[in-house]
Amino acid sequence: MTRCFWCSEDPLYMAYHDEEWGVPLTDPDKLFELLMLEGFQAGLSWITVLKKRERYRQVLHGFDVKRLAELSDDEIEALMQDPGIVRNRLKLKAVRQNALAWLKLDDPVKYLWSFVDGEPLINHFSERGQVPAITPQAEAMSKALKKAGFNFVGPTICYAFMQASGMVMDHTTNCFRYRELVKG
Repeated sequence: MTRCFWCSEDPLYMAYHDEEWGVPLTDPDKLFELLMLEGFQAGLSWITVLKKRERYRQVLHGFDVKRLAELSDDEIEALMQDPGIVRNRLKLKAVRQNALAWLKLDDPVKYLWSFVDGEPLINHFSERGQVPAITPQAEAMSKALKKAGFNFVGPTICYAFMQASGMVMDHTTNCFRYRELVKG
C-alpha cells in the first residue's frame, strides 16, 4: 500500500495518515485541538507531537476552549514539569491566548474554512518537491489569526493545519488515500 512520502512505518503515524490526515474537519473542538497541536509542533517533527497527543488531551482538559482560556500562570508552570508533553512555556501560554482569541470568533469553523472558500482545495501533486510549505491561503490565514490575537500560527503552521484538517487535500496522487478522498 503506497502512502504519502512523509508517512513513516510507525503504526501510530500510519494510522494518523490513513484515518485522519486530509479528511475535511468541521468540528470546532477538533479544529481547535488540531490548531493547538500544530503550534506545539513548531520546530519539531509531527510524530513527536502525535506521540504526545493523548497526554496533551489529558493535561489540557480535552482541549476544552473555555477551560483553557482560564488557565492560570500556576497551572502553566505545573505543566512545565510534565515530561509527557513538550515543555515550552511560550507554547503553553499560547494555548491560553489562543483559547481567548477563539472564543471571540463568531463562528470559528466558518472563519477558518473561509480561507479556502468553504471547500477543500484539491491538489494533484505527484511528488514530494511539488508540495509547498506555504501558500497564499496559509499566509492569509496566518495574518488574520495573528490579527485576531492568536500565537504560534505562522504560515507554515497554518498550511500544515490546512492539510491536516482537509482544507487542502495534499495526499500525493500515488497515495491510496488520494484515490479515496478525491472523487470524480
